[in-house]
Amino acid sequence: MSRKIPPGVGPKHPQVVALFGATGDLARRKLIPGLFHLAKAGFLPGARIVGVSLDELDRDGFLGIAKGSLDQFATRKVGEADWSAFAELIDYVPISAGPEALKAAVGRAGEALGADARLLHYLSVPPKAALSAVSMLKDAGLVEGARIIMEKPFGTDLASAIDLNAQLHRVFSEGQIFRIDHFLGKEPAQNILAFRFANGLFEPIWNRNFIDHVQIDVPETLGLGSRAGFYEQTGAFRDMVVTHLFQILGFMAMEAPTSLEPKPISEEKNKVFRSMAPLDPANVVRGQYSGYRQEEGVDPESDVETFVALKCQIDNWRWAGVPFFLRTGKRLAEGSRIISIAFREPPKSMFPAGSGVGAQGPDHLTFDLADASKVSLSFYGKRPGPGMKLDKLSLQFAMSDTGLVGDVLEAYERLILDAMRGDHTLFTTAEGIERLWEVSTPLLETPPPVRLYEPGSWGPKSIHQLVAPHAWRLPFERAWRVKPEA
Repeated sequence: MSRKIPPGVGPKHPQVVALFGATGDLARRKLIPGLFHLAKAGFLPGARIVGVSLDELDRDGFLGIAKGSLDQFATRKVGEADWSAFAELIDYVPISAGPEALKAAVGRAGEALGADARLLHYLSVPPKAALSAVSMLKDAGLVEGARIIMEKPFGTDLASAIDLNAQLHRVFSEGQIFRIDHFLGKEPAQNILAFRFANGLFEPIWNRNFIDHVQIDVPETLGLGSRAGFYEQTGAFRDMVVTHLFQILGFMAMEAPTSLEPKPISEEKNKVFRSMAPLDPANVVRGQYSGYRQEEGVDPESDVETFVALKCQIDNWRWAGVPFFLRTGKRLAEGSRIISIAFREPPKSMFPAGSGVGAQGPDHLTFDLADASKVSLSFYGKRPGPGMKLDKLSLQFAMSDTGLVGDVLEAYERLILDAMRGDHTLFTTAEGIERLWEVSTPLLETPPPVRLYEPGSWGPKSIHQLVAPHAWRLPFERAWRVKPEA
């Protein structure tokens, strides 16, 4: 495939990727298809992939799994020639073969690419297996000069996060570690930075003087699937809020960095986290959908939350007094990922009674963080005709309007490329993670009881008291507009 890659997008050096958990669900759904696309599209100057997992397979056996992954989950067409070229890049080592076999396979891959090849280790494994993989890499002598991508969760509380970071730092330096959050790899999340800091229209009003409250809302229609064992150890708060929603909050609330470099951006995000007030359990609603305790692998008396909504505060000059409402959960009415910013209403209305002003709530700026990438700005406007009747209107933008949708990288693809380049901008830091667990400690120590909600609803009814006198932005009163077919 012939394609001119913009300078600075891909890594400068060939890459050897040791993919731990190579036969797991994430690898099959996202990582193998992502690596295939990066290689095919020309984003990598050269690459070799060494799959590593518990499964007792030979190379041909793993190639069968990789081909099945592409057939089932690849979002782009995979031709026979494309597959044959990709298969030439792949090798496999079972964990049972030990560090020496891994070292040999990585060595062969490096020799094929030349002396300037670089190492990237992707640990797509459960947290309890991560340190074993790190130990194997140390024993194999594959640490020096390498970079390592870690999957969430990064601990389950402050003590475990501190311990995990300490053990990692005995083998890898902080500069080598890339803690991945695929939410930050999405094009719409990065567009927040462009929207905020590139536009004179919005930058001056991005503060407590003009913004009334903010909502970050990530409901899911999916249930547990095969993740009951994992979910029983984490729940919605640990699984989604600490690892995803707080990170989005950091992007949305940060001050302007001195430059678009990884260190200044990370520092501004960490300032937001340092300014967050400890979570008050009285401002948290935990829920569990009816039937959860009957799911296979779930404790019949489980009080693990499948839903959480909370109010948090950022105690700094820009955001003092502005509540941030976060909500996520399983088996809800709709699947969505939005940030909704409600602006303060005018202090006094000159419009006559019955005009409609204020009847549909404040003006909102809404970011849709789904892959479709949409932005909407709502406002009141006059209804055509005699008299002064006002309706809620909106300006909407969608990535599809640009004709550049084909250039969008999926989140994991973008983040893998960034790690290969050594760019920490969209990754989390040890300091940031530990601070978020510190903020969460009051909730983890004294969680409110779980309240039941029906599958297909929006969660427990008490969420309305939590957000009062405001209202939840979802479900939308107005739908996103769909561009008509040509």
